[in-house]
Amino acid sequence: MSAETEVAAAPAAIVSSIRTFVAEHGGSGKAVLQPIGRSGVRVTVVAADGTLGDRVAKDLPTARAVVDALPDVTVSEWDRELTSIVNPAPGHWKKMAGWVARQVKFPKARNEQAVRS
Repeated sequence: MSAETEVAAAPAAIVSSIRTFVAEHGGSGKAVLQPIGRSGVRVTVVAADGTLGDRVAKDLPTARAVVDALPDVTVSEWDRELTSIVNPAPGHWKKMAGWVARQVKFPKARNEQAVRS
């Protein structure tokens, strides 16, 4: 069985948290499944009111099972319709940037560094 056709169980904790999130933000949502390497698959949910939330599943079959367990959430892609309703919370970019967001000085890009002869 390939990873695409494999059937997995949806972790109750992830399903419960997304169900609560969606209920608090309009009652429905769209999920974008984004593989993030060995860490798994990020399930980014855009709720009806545009609020963003996410959880990480161990693999693609598990992420699909999570969405299948939620009748008010559908799988989507980052298309014009979805990105036009996204309304990230203030400071969301800092949370996603991690340690980089706390930096005050950045090195010059490689193409901006002085050329040495």
